[in-house]
Amino acid sequence: MAPVIDIMIEAGGWDALGDIEALTRRAVETCVDMADAEVDEDEELSLLLCDDARIQELNRTFRGLDKPTNVLSFPAPEQAGSLALGDIAIAYETVAREAAEEGKSLADHYSHMVVHGLLHILGYDHEMDDEAEIMETLERAILGRMGIADPYASAGGDPATP
Repeated sequence: MAPVIDIMIEAGGWDALGDIEALTRRAVETCVDMADAEVDEDEELSLLLCDDARIQELNRTFRGLDKPTNVLSFPAPEQAGSLALGDIAIAYETVAREAAEEGKSLADHYSHMVVHGLLHILGYDHEMDDEAEIMETLERAILGRMGIADPYASAGGDPATP
């Protein structure tokens, strides 16, 4: 089951993706399916599609890093009766720049950021080498099922810029 997806577009440029809802739903559904996640169809996943300035503010506030990044994830706190799964914020300028630098389509890189962010919400991490290997292997499999090339083949590692 996939969660309810709430997308808030706060910045320009995102219309370059075309049908953002369909692209996002495909990434979320494939991720939930392949991660064997127990996600209730009533749970809500919120996506904030913002710009570098907004994500820099979030990064500074929540991670103490005063610079933009491509994706941030915020798992919802466990509360009885809560239907919130979590929040993902993605910055347009950073994602568009990375896609261009790495020779990827914007849609493929965006899909990767959705998958990467959702895996964090589902409890995956890449702080330790063994965790990173598990998470990256799963990302490759999910994106492969979606017909998206290995995001690490040319990127040289972790997609989440610090």
